[in-house]
Amino acid sequence: MGVRTASEWAWRLIVVATALLGTLWLFAYLSEVTVPLIVALLLAALLFPVVRLLSRVLPRGAAAGLTVVGTLAFIIGALSFVGSQFTSQFGDISNQVGQGVDEVRSWFRTSFGITDTQVDEWIDKVREQASSGSGSLGQTAAQAGLTVTHVVAGFFIAMFALFFFLYDGERIWAWVVRLFPRTSRDRVHTSGVIAWGQLSAFTRATILVAAVDALGIGIVAAVLGVPFASGIAVLVFFGAFVPVIGAAISGAVPVLLALVALGPVQALIMLGGVIAVQQLESHVLQPFLLGRAVRVHPLAVILGIAAGVVVAGILGALIAVPLVAVLNAVGHHLLDSREVPEDLEEEVEEADAEK
Repeated sequence: MGVRTASEWAWRLIVVATALLGTLWLFAYLSEVTVPLIVALLLAALLFPVVRLLSRVLPRGAAAGLTVVGTLAFIIGALSFVGSQFTSQFGDISNQVGQGVDEVRSWFRTSFGITDTQVDEWIDKVREQASSGSGSLGQTAAQAGLTVTHVVAGFFIAMFALFFFLYDGERIWAWVVRLFPRTSRDRVHTSGVIAWGQLSAFTRATILVAAVDALGIGIVAAVLGVPFASGIAVLVFFGAFVPVIGAAISGAVPVLLALVALGPVQALIMLGGVIAVQQLESHVLQPFLLGRAVRVHPLAVILGIAAGVVVAGILGALIAVPLVAVLNAVGHHLLDSREVPEDLEEEVEEADAEK
């Protein structure tokens, strides 16, 4: 009897695992479409309250269009601010680079006994390796061009999808609900409303985490006198939305600027500040703030991010927490004996009233 029960569970698990692997494969195969749609969905969850507020004085289409245009203006304005700050301080940075390089050379000589001749030899070896690999530069450039094309296409797909999610999201969801049998439509509808509430809470918490990262690293850079401190804060803010690699790259920028402009001591202090802020984010803000916002235990948040990185890399880390939050809330809702959990009943009623 026990062997029969185990075999029944085994083939069921095999079927479920096969379905999940097939879904992941299809998702990766259509990543040029699925990734922009996920980005648009997360942005829609963040910006929906803005559209609802504007809809009180404007038609729904105009409110959605104005929100999308405002989002684009904010992104372009922030990037333009970074560019203008870099351009205005480029002269000072270039003057400080020479002095910083000399200080680094001197620090290497006194600390590690490395001579300028050895440094020059290492630089020559790097140049030789770069020149020896020049045969593949054309292929690399072609791949880079193809990647840029995909990014641009994905950006426009995300913006168009964002507009229609904000403008016609309720009717799109109603069409999806009608694909299910009549007996299960109510549960599907309430599950979708609960999932939407979890996505909204996740995006708001992520914005707060990114703002804290930008403020902390920006303050450390400004106190140390690192050039381009305000632009660094903006870069860190946007980098915080890309898990793992975004934090690493945005955190490396102020350290490198401090190294070439101020010297190794200030660079080490800047590195310590970046590590402290990122540790605060990883071990305090993300587990507790995100965990509280999406009603998921901090341990589940950490394990979800780790599993997302293992399964799908950066994209997996990006969608791991909202996915865990949605599955947790919807699972509790579907397994609960009540029709809607008490703490989420208001969200469902509010969504129904807006239709």
